[in-house]
Amino acid sequence: MSWPESIYTTLKALDVRQVAYVPDGGHATLLRLLHDDPALRCVPLTTEEEGVAMLAGAWLGGQRGVLLMQSSGVGNCVNMLSLVRTCHFPLLTLITMRGEYGEFNPWQVPMGSTTEQVLRLMDVQVLRADVAEEVGPTVSAAARMAYLGGTPMAVLLSQKLVGAKVFTE
Repeated sequence: MSWPESIYTTLKALDVRQVAYVPDGGHATLLRLLHDDPALRCVPLTTEEEGVAMLAGAWLGGQRGVLLMQSSGVGNCVNMLSLVRTCHFPLLTLITMRGEYGEFNPWQVPMGSTTEQVLRLMDVQVLRADVAEEVGPTVSAAARMAYLGGTPMAVLLSQKLVGAKVFTE
């Protein structure tokens, strides 16, 4: 089973019903699996902080949701993460990392190198998966902590796992 398939299987087992995402190549395979499932509502966003509000609404409506984004989008969420902290909504976000292993784009490095610290400053606990075998168990642990324990959780999917983007002329 590929790591995107292990995420999909984990989310289904935990009855996640809503998926908020900003389109991202690192999540492409997972997004195809999620979109192919008629039991899931997948909502493309214009900016990542909309996903935090969407997940709060999903929870109020009795459903579990997940936010998929790239590390560069974490900075867009900082103010909205106060909603999670103040209102105690569960948060599960899966973040594909940029600015790490093999990064060609220097604009990705500042946020990529501080993503974990930014999340922790906003009281979001962080787990990380660096190899495919860690992804399923890590997402499962984070989801249990978020949905059952009420702990805001982020899983960082390393650039070594996802693969460094390469653009050629």
